Amino acid sequence: MIRITYVTITYNAAKVLQRTLDSMLKQDYPNIEHLIIDGASTDDTLKIVDDYITLSNAAENGHQIQVSSEPDKGIYDAMNKGLRSMTGDYVCFLNAGDFLPTPDTASKIAEAVNAQCPAVLYGDTDIVDGDGRFLHHRRLSPPENLTWKSFRQGMLVCHQAFYARTDFAIATPYDMQYRYSADVDWCIRVMKAAAKENVTMLNLHMVVANYTQEGQTTLHHRESLWERYRVMEHHYGRVQTFLLHCWFAVRSLLKH
Repeated sequence: MIRITYVTITYNAAKVLQRTLDSMLKQDYPNIEHLIIDGASTDDTLKIVDDYITLSNAAENGHQIQVSSEPDKGIYDAMNKGLRSMTGDYVCFLNAGDFLPTPDTASKIAEAVNAQCPAVLYGDTDIVDGDGRFLHHRRLSPPENLTWKSFRQGMLVCHQAFYARTDFAIATPYDMQYRYSADVDWCIRVMKAAAKENVTMLNLHMVVANYTQEGQTTLHHRESLWERYRVMEHHYGRVQTFLLHCWFAVRSLLKH
C-alpha cells in the first residue's frame, strides 16, 4: 500500500481552505500524509487547521497530518520545505482552495500504481469557481503519453494533477530564481529526470483535481507570463520557444 503525501501551502487562507481540508478528510484511503506548510498566517487559518486535525483524529481514518507555521520566502520556499518533510511514495501539491473531486480519488490513484512504480502519475483537472462549483474542464488536456517535451505546447498537466515519485521529487527542489513559474520548471525537470532513468509515466484517465478559477488578470500576470517564457527558453531553446509562441499568437487570432 503506497503512501501519498499531499502538501498544502497556506498563508491567510481562511476564506478558501475549508473545502481543501474537507476533501482530504473525506478520503477513504488510509495511507495519506498531509503536510500543511503555513507562512505564519494572522487570520483564522491555523484555527481551521486545528479543527481539521481534531475531526481527522476522531474519524480514525489513518491519515497523518503535520503542520508547520513560520515565515518563509514565498510559496516555492514553502514547497521545498514540504519536499524536505515528506515521507510518502508520491507527492502532490494541493493548493488552498483546490480539492480532490471524490472521496475515493486517492484510492483510485493508489490502485493505478503498478509494479513499475511510474515516475509520475497524472490526470485531468476541472475548473471550479470561488464557491467550489464546477465551471468547465481545463482547456489544456494531458496527452496519452506525457514526456518532458510535452510542455512545449503549454502546461498540459496542472500542477495539482501531477503526482511525482518521492525520489524524483526530493532530488528536484523548486528553483527559487523563479517567483511565479517554478512549478512549470519543476514538472519539466522531474520528467527530464524520469526520461534519463528511463522510468515510465502513467496517465490516470480521470479527474484528479478541482482547481479554483483565477481572475483573467492578476497582480503579477505579465511578470508570470514572461517568467514562463524564460522557463521554456531554458528547456526548449530560444529559437523553438520563439517560433512556438508565434504559432500560439496566430492560432489565437484564427480562433477569433
